[in-house]
Amino acid sequence: MKKNWDSTLVYSMKQLSTTNNKDLIDYCYYFRGISFKQKKLLNEAKKELNTISNNFLFYYKVRLSLGEILLDQNEFKNAISYFQEIEKLPEDVDFGFKRSTVLHNLGISYLHLNQFDKAETYLLKSSELQLLNKDTIDLIGSYADIANLYYVQYKDKQAIPYFEKAYRLSKTISDFELKRKAALNMAVVEENRKNFLAALTYRKEYEQWKDSLNDQNKVWEIAQFEKKHAISQKQKEISLLEIENKLKVAEMNGLFYSSILLSLLLGVGIYFYEQKVKSNKIILAQKTELNKLNTTKDKLFSVVSHDLRSAVNALKVSNTKLSENLETKNIENLEKLLQNNSAIANGTYNLLDNLLHWASLQTNQSFFNKESMRLFFIIEQIAYNYKPLMFDKNIHFENKVSKNDWVYADQESLKIILRNLLDNAIKFSNQNGLITLYTLNRDEAYCDLVIEDNGLGMSETKRQELLKETMLLSKKKNEDVIGTGLGLQLCKSMIKKNEGRFMIESKEGKGTKIIVSLHKNQKNG
Repeated sequence: MKKNWDSTLVYSMKQLSTTNNKDLIDYCYYFRGISFKQKKLLNEAKKELNTISNNFLFYYKVRLSLGEILLDQNEFKNAISYFQEIEKLPEDVDFGFKRSTVLHNLGISYLHLNQFDKAETYLLKSSELQLLNKDTIDLIGSYADIANLYYVQYKDKQAIPYFEKAYRLSKTISDFELKRKAALNMAVVEENRKNFLAALTYRKEYEQWKDSLNDQNKVWEIAQFEKKHAISQKQKEISLLEIENKLKVAEMNGLFYSSILLSLLLGVGIYFYEQKVKSNKIILAQKTELNKLNTTKDKLFSVVSHDLRSAVNALKVSNTKLSENLETKNIENLEKLLQNNSAIANGTYNLLDNLLHWASLQTNQSFFNKESMRLFFIIEQIAYNYKPLMFDKNIHFENKVSKNDWVYADQESLKIILRNLLDNAIKFSNQNGLITLYTLNRDEAYCDLVIEDNGLGMSETKRQELLKETMLLSKKKNEDVIGTGLGLQLCKSMIKKNEGRFMIESKEGKGTKIIVSLHKNQKNG
């Protein structure tokens, strides 16, 4: 009940080793199955749940859990058979689960099997129950799934009203993640309808909820940091009190130990002198390092401030032209200027975002949570946001990463790495260029992700410079290719923090390969 799954596994195993009671044995296997399921160890969960006898009082919950596990493992046909068993249970009895959830799971399973008629029936039934029970959060998810059901069948007229319903309902809840998804769905809808102004509004709202979610996480991180700081301060107070008590005892016995004290004073004097010498050496080394860091910081701020000033000035000039074209109602120029403004704003936002993440890394305030994840879908998610930029330069993009490739890393830092590397690939690609992402499995422990473009490339001197550990800011090659080098430095730092490896292969005028190597699985020990 405290959701301490590791302790549940320990005590249930102890109970299994000491009892022959069949009911207790079933309960223990059930607790173990649920614990493994919550820890995302699905195969272990299935093994424990399948051990339970069919005489178990809550056997229907066992079958429901097995269905949910199979759904998570994309075994949709097998999952359907379990959910259909649960669907047949009497509706007038409270079995402790949401019937709407079972119907929704059946709908999702049929949707993945492209059995759209059955999927539609179950998803609509599920949404009706959720509406009756005023289950707003689940209802938002159901509306989105129904909309996607129609969308994949190109039934836009039926899909769009459900996207709109989900969006309106999201306004009534405080869940930032659902708000963010609802706004993103509406942005995609409006983009497909070529209503770019409305799409831009929804995109801004999507970014707003994304920032709110990040702020919420940062507040939690700060609270945790303050808690640790308070504990550290209390430990210092205790240590000081202990020292004071020892001094009082020493004073009471001062006369008796006076001769010993003189010898100790001499020894302490020598010790503190040595410590002072050591401290002076440390301070000198720290001063040298600080001067080096300050030089890098000044150089960074100089380039960043120059780029920000250039971007704001470009935005100012573009807005002046925008006003002039509004007066003359030159629609063609207006569209070009709006796209230009969007590109400037996106570039400036990316620069500030990288600066924020770099500052977090330098002050050890970034939060890392490594987990196993499928690389293909992370890349698809990142690439989607860069489609407008690639479209502007008529760049062909290919994601050849296998859906079977998994990596063990922090998801947020991996997204930052991919965003920066993909942004660089687009920035340094020519018109009508090609960007390809694929993996190489040359090592049992590492998965090598390659981001390859056929763009400008770089000299060997530049390649060696970019691989150095120190912060080296890149110079502007021309007015169309602007960079501080901060994004690449941030990538290298985050790859290092994920215990990965970073390589560059490039020839001037023939394109570039960026190779990011990440662990395939969690390291033992």
